[in-house]
Amino acid sequence: MMPKALPEYDGKLTCSKLSKKYEEGKYALKDVSFSIPAQGIFALIGRNGAGKTTLVRILSTQLMPTSGTVSIDGMDVVTQARELREMIACVPQEARAIGWLTARQSITAYLMWRGFTGKEARKRTAEAARKLGITKYLDKQNRLLSGGTKRKVLVAMVMASEASILFLDEPTTGLDPISRDELWNTLRELKKDHFIFLTTHYLEEAERLADKIGILEDGQLKALGTLDDLRSKVKYPYSIKILSEFRIAKPKNGEVIRGVDGHLQIVTTEQEANKLSRKLIDKKVRFSMNPMTLDDIFYFIVRKPIDDEDYDNEEERD
Repeated sequence: MMPKALPEYDGKLTCSKLSKKYEEGKYALKDVSFSIPAQGIFALIGRNGAGKTTLVRILSTQLMPTSGTVSIDGMDVVTQARELREMIACVPQEARAIGWLTARQSITAYLMWRGFTGKEARKRTAEAARKLGITKYLDKQNRLLSGGTKRKVLVAMVMASEASILFLDEPTTGLDPISRDELWNTLRELKKDHFIFLTTHYLEEAERLADKIGILEDGQLKALGTLDDLRSKVKYPYSIKILSEFRIAKPKNGEVIRGVDGHLQIVTTEQEANKLSRKLIDKKVRFSMNPMTLDDIFYFIVRKPIDDEDYDNEEERD
C-alpha cells in the first residue's frame, strides 16, 4: 500500500508572538514573529543555546509552545498537527540511528512506517543512499559507522520520503568538508521541490545555501531576510578585525564592536577602511580587512556597537 498523495502547498510559514518558557522560568523563545514563503531553503543561524532547536521542535509539531501561534500553509501546528505531520519530515539535532540496525534497515523501516510498501521502500532507500554516497555502508550496522555517515543515514530517511517540508537541525555536524559539500549539493537539488528549514552554526553553510536567513539570539529573532537584506542592516561594506590589543578612535563613518575576547571589529566605508588599514600597518598592529561576509554581519547584529561616548575625541594608543 502506497501512502496517500500529500497535499500540494504553496503557502507560508508564519509565527506570531511565539514564546516557549520552561519550568525553571527561562525563556527559550520570546515573542518570535515572522512570515516566510514555504519554498526553497530557509537557514536559521545562531549560537548554541540561542533557541534554534526549540523553534524547530515547535514548528515540526514535536513541542508545545507556551504562547503565540504557528501555521504552515494556513494549518496550525498545534490544532492541525496530524495533518501537518503527513507533509513534514524532520532530522532532529539529537536524533540517533539505532545501533544494531543496518543503515538499509533504518531507512527502509522509516519509509514503511510512513506507509510505503516494502518494495517501494527498498527502491527509495537505494536511490537516497546513491545520492548521498553511502551505498557501500547500507548493510553495515549503524554502530560501526562514522559520526558523519550516521548523519547521512538520518538525512537519507527524510530525503527518501514524500514529505514536502524538511526540518534539518544542524544536519552537517560531524561531516568532513567533502561530505558536507556533497550534502550541500543534495540540498540544492531537494529545494527545487521541497521547503527546507535548516538550522546551522556554520555561517558559510547559510551563506551558500539559503534563500532567506534568520538570526536568532537569546530566543529572539534579531534579523531576517536575504543576504543582501542583512547587509543593508549594517550599512557599511567593509569589516576590519583588530587581532591584538589596540585602542582606536571611532571612525567618522562606521561602527566599532568589542568582542567577548576583547578584540575589535570596525565596520566602515571603503575609504575609511583603506585609511585605517594604513595606520594599523604603520603601527604594526595585526588585523584583517574584508568585504562584509555573513560572519561579519552576524557578529555585528548579535554584538551591540560600542556607545559613541566611549570613543568620541579619543586618540589611538597602544
